[in-house]
Amino acid sequence: MIEITLPMDKDTVRSLRAGDVVRLSGIIYTARDAAHKRLCDMIKNGEPTPISIKNAVLYYCGPCPEKPGDVIGSCGPTTSYRMDAYAPVLYDNGADGAIGKGVIGKNVKEAMKKNGGVYFIATGGAGALLKSHVKACETVAFGELGAEAVRKLYVENMPLIVGVDSEGTDIYDISR
Repeated sequence: MIEITLPMDKDTVRSLRAGDVVRLSGIIYTARDAAHKRLCDMIKNGEPTPISIKNAVLYYCGPCPEKPGDVIGSCGPTTSYRMDAYAPVLYDNGADGAIGKGVIGKNVKEAMKKNGGVYFIATGGAGALLKSHVKACETVAFGELGAEAVRKLYVENMPLIVGVDSEGTDIYDISR
């Protein structure tokens, strides 16, 4: 088990290997399709983004509404390949990693290799468990998108697996 406190430095990112089990603590940002498109459009248009992409870890998640007294609702990962059209732009602009479920495209792996990025896998269907690792949540951008808004999460010991490392090794390829 590897314990990681965010932000990561590039040496940490490059030391991770596909299949490593990690516990992640620190600030991550939720972002799904609509938020990814807006962030990428802002970058392409030379506009400032509402969050710093540099060293960011983006969680492909649209949390459920929280119950009274809870920090967040169930917050499981969404299917990662839906972000394949946008993820390379974010890696090219300094993102360190992403968290999702399932496979990612070759274009994303190439951007990760080029920029030193990592893709973490969260267990699908475990949104209630993952919610227990979220200690604070704040909507920081695109609130009008509802579940697809960008949220700043403070997580403690979030259980993840390195799905694709910075060399492009993919757990879905090596596990066959």
